[in-house]
Amino acid sequence: MSRVAIIDTGISNVHSIARAIEEIGADSVVTRDPRDLETAARIVLPGVGSFPRAMRMLNETGIAESLQEQVIGQGIPFLGICLGMQVMAARGWEGGETSGLGWIPGDVRLLEPGPGERVPHVGWNTVHVVQESPLFHDVPEERDFYFVHSYALRPEQHRDVTASCDFAGGFTAAVRRDQIFGVQFHPEKSQRAGFEVLRNFLAV
Repeated sequence: MSRVAIIDTGISNVHSIARAIEEIGADSVVTRDPRDLETAARIVLPGVGSFPRAMRMLNETGIAESLQEQVIGQGIPFLGICLGMQVMAARGWEGGETSGLGWIPGDVRLLEPGPGERVPHVGWNTVHVVQESPLFHDVPEERDFYFVHSYALRPEQHRDVTASCDFAGGFTAAVRRDQIFGVQFHPEKSQRAGFEVLRNFLAV
């Protein structure tokens, strides 16, 4: 199985993703070097924290430009996890407007909790697959996945949404556009179902 480049944003435990991917049987490299993306067969962008900080790091290191070349230009499969999915959006609204990678038309907005709910959203919640996606192949329906977030991506086009979660009135739990995938939950912390999602990504 070919090498997976895992982008180190400096604001998440990327090594837990690396361990999960290696446990599945793939080689991985944790990196901030855009040159590592040029030789990768798959690219993973994890993250927890601030949208503006993540985008600043991606732009300042040249990774944003390299991602555009490799993912959009060369068609390398990409998986964004949590904040990594959010920065795929056109805009984020954490502390004001910040431009994202622009791959998924839409905004990243603060969750609006309902009665008895709290933000940050931390813990296990059921994910509903609403549109066929290779990521959820052989994953039993209505499985719980682990979340840690306060913001969520709101795509403009329903065709980009592949899964949802009912928390806070409902939010997008997974997106797909061609070979570009995003999940708001943490597959590396979601036990068997999460590892199956990672296996499916490596098989795309």
